[in-house]
Amino acid sequence: MEQKLLGRIVVNPKIMVGKPVIKGTRIPVYVILNLLGDGHTFEEIIEEYPDLAKEDILAALKFAARFAEFEEVEA
Repeated sequence: MEQKLLGRIVVNPKIMVGKPVIKGTRIPVYVILNLLGDGHTFEEIIEEYPDLAKEDILAALKFAARFAEFEEVEA
């Protein structure tokens, strides 16, 4: 399941300067994460970005979790 979700995220230097985006779109992962952080629901995000599916939003969350797991943060 996790690999299937993560397969929905692509990083390509020719798309959005290499920022992680939802496959087949130019919607960056960070946009989805910011909307979630602002309290928007999945339904509201999909209404704003009709090219997205619930699985795309879940993929963005899984991607962020994976990134945070392996990224070192200095306090």
